Amino acid sequence: MESNVRFYRRRAAEERTAAQRAITEQARSWHAKLAQDFAERADACTGMALTA
Repeated sequence: MESNVRFYRRRAAEERTAAQRAITEQARSWHAKLAQDFAERADACTGMALTA
């Protein structure tokens, strides 16, 4: 089973790629926002692991 951190990092990478390939500016910004959100979630998970 995939850990939360690994999932969030993978999804962030996928969304960054989608943002680079997006045709419209609206799609590009939406994918970039999702990538940022997933990266923040991954960082939050690693932060919890370090403090636990």
